[in-house]
Amino acid sequence: MLELTTIYDYLRAHAKLLGERILQEYPALHPFNDPVSPRIDALLRIPFPAQTIALMGVVKRWQYARTAMVVAECGTGKTLISLGAMHIHSEGRPFTALAMVPPHLVEKWARETFLTVPGIRVFLIDDLRNGGDENTPHGVNEVRLKHGRIVREGLRTTLSDMRLRRQFSSSRERWMSLCARPALFIVGRERAKLGYFWRHAFVMPRSGPYLGCVVNADTGKPVIVDDGRLTAADFEKVKISETIEAREGKSCRPLHSPLWQADPEKIRRMAPVEFIGRYMPGWFDYAICDEIHQLAGDTAQGNALGTLASCTDRIVGLTGTLLGGYADDLFNTLFRLEAKRMKEHGYEWGTTGRSSFIQDYGVLETITKVEPANNACSKAKTTSTVRRKPGASPLLFGEFLMQLCAFVFLEDVSAELPPYEETYLSVPMDAPMQEAYRELEEDMRKALKAHSGLAPKNETNG
Repeated sequence: MLELTTIYDYLRAHAKLLGERILQEYPALHPFNDPVSPRIDALLRIPFPAQTIALMGVVKRWQYARTAMVVAECGTGKTLISLGAMHIHSEGRPFTALAMVPPHLVEKWARETFLTVPGIRVFLIDDLRNGGDENTPHGVNEVRLKHGRIVREGLRTTLSDMRLRRQFSSSRERWMSLCARPALFIVGRERAKLGYFWRHAFVMPRSGPYLGCVVNADTGKPVIVDDGRLTAADFEKVKISETIEAREGKSCRPLHSPLWQADPEKIRRMAPVEFIGRYMPGWFDYAICDEIHQLAGDTAQGNALGTLASCTDRIVGLTGTLLGGYADDLFNTLFRLEAKRMKEHGYEWGTTGRSSFIQDYGVLETITKVEPANNACSKAKTTSTVRRKPGASPLLFGEFLMQLCAFVFLEDVSAELPPYEETYLSVPMDAPMQEAYRELEEDMRKALKAHSGLAPKNETNG
């Protein structure tokens, strides 16, 4: 019997048994031998077998949960998987879907949608405004695929008009009278989060005990932070707010009091995703967030992800880079997609919850320094520093990711791809480029001669 000296030796020796145990403890939602939906045959592009398994996994996940993720390498068909999942899960009913994608992929998503889902209509959300530069498209515009290119043609409307029900019982019923087919609305994530400009909102008394201090207009008192009063210089470009518990000398329930407001002198607009979350909850049946790992920060784009997750019926996130190296890279994403599950595990939103998450699933390094010191009763001083390091616990995969994600690797679809070859073609330079290179070679030749001391004495004058 082989001597097992490391954990890697143990895994190699018992790989088959461990694999069987994992499949027994964590069965896949859609094993490779399960039957697939016949609606797959109606797609304009038939998925590869690995893509079909992932697609059906997302569909079955949506049967008992609202959220799902597709973690797949570049080129494995994440777009096809998400579009096919909506087509199958809808079971032939007209649906409305919203895709928030990187800005440079907006037209690519529209093109792939036309080439994948039969009978679907595609709309681009250019912004929330219906005015402005006449040379720039505004509002919500239908697009079509002509000669391989996306052109704006067809229905033109706005989000503010789409939310009106008019003579119908609901805005969705009114929309179905205009579009009784599946519809996908695509918005670039930069446009999705762009809202109004803001400015600071506080009062500066000209007399009285608070002269020269920043005063909250809701309370009439200075803003106290760390036992000190804020001044106008403390605001800079950061939004500041406080929680007040008394107004006009009377106690009240805790209220959020922002010290900023919309700037009426600049563009008056609302972020499209914020508008959808506030005035159109439940209007969209599905939401797709492409490159979801780029929405993991405490940013406006990250908040847009949370808004979509709360106001749509089903949501799927797509990414090829699940982690940036640290376990807490997933903290915000998991909280925005599955807040209830995160709270059941004892985590709360914010710095405290993130710290607990890192302790449970991350890698921490404690550095202890012992330095000589002339204390009263000792001769040394000890300081400890805790910092995070790259890495994540396998428990993170079992607790959160196995139920949420469908994984696809490039090697899973490589057998279905055409052969790939690289060849080099020599292209002759045109006359101006050839002359420029000739002059560059001559200048370099002269510089080398001058550096070696072989240049003629009168060369610069000749």
